[in-house]
Amino acid sequence: MAVPELLTALLNAPGPSGHEEEPARIWREAASQFAEVTSDTMGSSFARVRAGEGAPTLALMGHIDEIGIAVTNIEDSGLLSFTAIGGISAEMLMGQRFELLTRNGRIPAAISRKRIQPEHLRDRPRPELSDLHVDIGARDREDAERLVRVGDPGVWVGPPAELPNGRLLAKALDNRLGAYIALEAARRVAEARTAQVEVVAVAAVQEEIGLYGARTAAYGLDPAVAIAIDVTPATDVPGGDPKRAGKIELGMGAMIARGPTLNKHVTDLLGEAAEAEGIPHAWEVYSRTTSTDADEIHLVRAGIPTGLISIATRYLHSPNEICALEDVESIIRLIVAFAQRLSRDQSFVR
Repeated sequence: MAVPELLTALLNAPGPSGHEEEPARIWREAASQFAEVTSDTMGSSFARVRAGEGAPTLALMGHIDEIGIAVTNIEDSGLLSFTAIGGISAEMLMGQRFELLTRNGRIPAAISRKRIQPEHLRDRPRPELSDLHVDIGARDREDAERLVRVGDPGVWVGPPAELPNGRLLAKALDNRLGAYIALEAARRVAEARTAQVEVVAVAAVQEEIGLYGARTAAYGLDPAVAIAIDVTPATDVPGGDPKRAGKIELGMGAMIARGPTLNKHVTDLLGEAAEAEGIPHAWEVYSRTTSTDADEIHLVRAGIPTGLISIATRYLHSPNEICALEDVESIIRLIVAFAQRLSRDQSFVR
């Protein structure tokens, strides 16, 4: 299965939380081919597929930001101090290539650890963020200040790679996958012209630092029902534990979440649609919150009936996340089937 051209473009576009302009532009340009496209002051993007006067709204929410770093200080040596944007461990950063997004364009950079004498490595084998610095090749502070400013963000460098068995390796699968799926599902709904509901795909911003874009987007849309689309840690790797939330493996299909914050009627209808259409799927279990945009959406206004579908993904919050493209297709099919089963008078009251 070939990687869709739009997904590749989204994965190649740098866009950490608060700096999502480039992937958002790509997403909106693709959406404009079939939908009414808008954005808000937060930077979230909307692609609306109309379904006639009085049709209720189904929101499809996938966040488009990725994790990254931000420059905090320029040292006399020309090396840069930094902080993380979102959840990144120091181990994942050490020795990696980055590009900084500056007013002068993209600046290549390397992250390295301060030298520790060999006899002390045993006492401190794991690095901390304070041990690391960014090197852009500057001679000194003055030289570095011509290239970067404090606050400039950065992301990992590396193009997507197609692996055997229809698997995809890339940075930012979390969650360009969700943003892509939301838009592609909306496109297929528009093409079919059979849905009784108005579908709005959303590329939400700032999820990695607090689920902020989803909160404001859901408040503004006030949809009758919403589906959040995100990645979830695969259990088919060393250390993966199916006892925590269920068996979550690449190739199992759409991971439909069940949990106390997710509307039972929405979850049941997703399961029924998957069964009826023969769409590969499995179940993921949460006992409290989900750490996805669903946590904010379901609390907006008087409460929005919300479901969550996830893509099993290996090595989350690293530069080498891996998913199965067949799972992406399964989720798109499931969302379209769900949308087509919704009636204008559908009730999710519990």
